Amino acid sequence: MSDKILDRVNSPLDLKTLTLAEMNQLAAEIRQMIIEVVSKNGGHLAPNLGAVELTIALHRVFDSPKDKLIFDVGHQAYIHKILTGRKAAFPTLRKYKGLSGFPKRQESEHDAFGVGHSSTSLSAADGIAAARDLKGEDFQVVAVIGDGAMTGGMSFEALNHIGDTKRRLIIILNDNEMSISKNVGAMSQYLYQLRTGETYNKLKRNVENWLGDMKHGDDVLEVIERVKGGVKYLVAPESMFEHLGIKYFGPVDGHDIEDLLPMLTAAKREDGPVLIHVITKKGKGYAPAEERANEFHGTGPFDIATGKKISKPGAPPTYTSVFGKTLVELAEKDKSIVAITAAMPDGTGTNLFAKRFPDRFFDVGIAEQHAVTFAAGLATEGIKPVAAIYSTFMQRAYDQVIHDICMQNLPVKLCMDRAGLVGDDGYTHHGVFDYAYLIPMPNMTVMAPKDENELRHMLWTAIEYNDGPISLRYPRGSGVGADLSEPLHTLPIGKAETLREGSDLTIWAIGSMVAEAEKTADLLTAKGISAGVVNMRFAKPLDEDLLCENAAKTHRIVTMEEGVLKGGVGDAVMEALNSYGLLHMTAVLPFGIPDEFISQGDRKLLLHDIGLMPEQMAEKISHWL
Repeated sequence: MSDKILDRVNSPLDLKTLTLAEMNQLAAEIRQMIIEVVSKNGGHLAPNLGAVELTIALHRVFDSPKDKLIFDVGHQAYIHKILTGRKAAFPTLRKYKGLSGFPKRQESEHDAFGVGHSSTSLSAADGIAAARDLKGEDFQVVAVIGDGAMTGGMSFEALNHIGDTKRRLIIILNDNEMSISKNVGAMSQYLYQLRTGETYNKLKRNVENWLGDMKHGDDVLEVIERVKGGVKYLVAPESMFEHLGIKYFGPVDGHDIEDLLPMLTAAKREDGPVLIHVITKKGKGYAPAEERANEFHGTGPFDIATGKKISKPGAPPTYTSVFGKTLVELAEKDKSIVAITAAMPDGTGTNLFAKRFPDRFFDVGIAEQHAVTFAAGLATEGIKPVAAIYSTFMQRAYDQVIHDICMQNLPVKLCMDRAGLVGDDGYTHHGVFDYAYLIPMPNMTVMAPKDENELRHMLWTAIEYNDGPISLRYPRGSGVGADLSEPLHTLPIGKAETLREGSDLTIWAIGSMVAEAEKTADLLTAKGISAGVVNMRFAKPLDEDLLCENAAKTHRIVTMEEGVLKGGVGDAVMEALNSYGLLHMTAVLPFGIPDEFISQGDRKLLLHDIGLMPEQMAEKISHWL
């Protein structure tokens, strides 16, 4: 019989009978399991290692799925998955048709709310608690939110409402001083003050010195140590949360199960909202992740013994790194260029800019709406703001792009990393909607490069473009191996590039799909079909002159985009043809993302599932002809 505690834990109920020593051993075993799986699959390592004891304590005190546990962002929910019946499937984490890397309602009844983007947990918990009260039910609602996610404006909107309604729910503030990179902003400083309250620390030192000289002083100190969270609560200055009407407990050591259990139990007895301030260490228990928490926030496969990332030898540079280096190169010559990111300097490549030009770099925290309007404000004063934000996160600033940038026709440069299918992060992170939501915006220019070299020229084009807002989207991962030695130059706005002529049809492809279009054209040539290929470069404005010329020549246009079909580039092409009276005489076959959310998995497997591999497209085109 195995002496591993984890072998005996198949549901949260199995935690109820464990001793404190067994729970601590379980924590160590879960950490080892997470390290082993993530070292092979990639994933969010550091945030999960920092939340092991906290999650065990939560499932010991609360009764999931009756009690609802909501994890903000969800990149710390691996422990929750392991403890709620998904232990055997855990090695499939983030794999094709395996476990999602985030909580997902379709995956388990224990996942009370699906997540992937930041700062949603408090609003969701508030809604669930309101529904509970409306239905006259009785269960606990617990939201686990990190200090990084607390910088998001939606969290403050929820706190305002929770404090006003006094609804019974529990907020766990998991404070590890990090979001993805080092936290920034006033909220981070405020939480630091709560962690290190001088009143408490001074009193603690005085009491320890006084008792140290007394008979039985050591015994009294031990008692005080057991209730240190309560002592700190009594002597610390009243918190902001108290002023909002939310009772504040803490701070408490988030790696001490013995301290966590009574505090969580006490919170259950409260009739109104409670916030428990939990202090944890990101990467806890694995030295490389503790030392380089930002690198191990979301990581690819790595060697456990050394912590070194496993990469393909000789792989081309990533689009992100090419963007970051080019931005620095351009900023060396133009002092009006500034870079903005929303808590993602490493992920967007703007960390290089931050090191070189710290006074011209702005990390606003997890606040994409603020980032976009902040950029708009800069643009009104003649500054050239480059806002580098993942495509999936730019969705959060949709209104700001329309109202604050496009309506005022401000020359803000929106640079969207992780555009298209992002692979293992899955449907919450695929950047497939940006063509569809940016193309309809008046004044907006929309670009996408066919390779990493064209990315450099498009970034220079965006910097030099001052006639209105301009957006640039590029994929995750390595480039195609393009030559990067070509001197930087700007591209003519709205002009496409003909890569090959064809007499039977013309493929109009954009961004990452240009390479797939050329492979498709090769396969069609082998079938005796002559296919031209156009690198669109611009989804808006379209090169309508070339489009009309191609339609008149071949009467067949195929579009290819790594974005949603509804409202996307293919629709824009058909709209343009119709406006010129050419649609009735031109057959159009669009390829893109279907009307569904795409799961996680290797990008090629996902492309195959939705029919976007060159072999599949060539076959469909030949039947279409």
